[in-house]
Amino acid sequence: MPDNRLGLQETAIDSACIFMHDACDFMQEPEMLRSEPEQPNAPARRTLLAKIIREQTVGRQTELVDLLRKLGHIATQSSVSRDLRELGVAKMGDRYVLPETAMQPKNDFSALKQFVNARLAAGTNLTILKTTIGSAQSVAVAIDTAQWPEVVGTISGDDTIFIATAGAAEQRKLERRLLAIFGR
Repeated sequence: MPDNRLGLQETAIDSACIFMHDACDFMQEPEMLRSEPEQPNAPARRTLLAKIIREQTVGRQTELVDLLRKLGHIATQSSVSRDLRELGVAKMGDRYVLPETAMQPKNDFSALKQFVNARLAAGTNLTILKTTIGSAQSVAVAIDTAQWPEVVGTISGDDTIFIATAGAAEQRKLERRLLAIFGR
């Protein structure tokens, strides 16, 4: 008498393969891919994003995503995050703000001086700036925008900025620059 268990196993395997094939097809559909299908809309989305930030108090990226979607734009948290970075948007306290580049020259830190409380060295290539709460990102964006040759990069939190330099000589140059600008 033939063993039907083999036939049942083959049927179960076939069903699993069909399911997996259908799942793969579904995941490959353009709306499921994360390869930025909205890139052609990015300039319009950024313009609208700037308008929203200028006119409303918004403090979370998820709020921005929701507002953009309500206005008919494709947006994800990651696309909004990139747009905010591209626009130079900073977070002041509990809200996003646009840079005031039209009012200040690129290297004018006079408006930011009031937010810097202390400067500390941590090793030979890491400088730390302490700021008032909610101001670190704005100061870090200004430092990044200035493109100082001695600065490798910055990381900012709410009231702290880590500024990386390539070595001790670059760190000393940065410390002199920060002292001249912020007096600390």
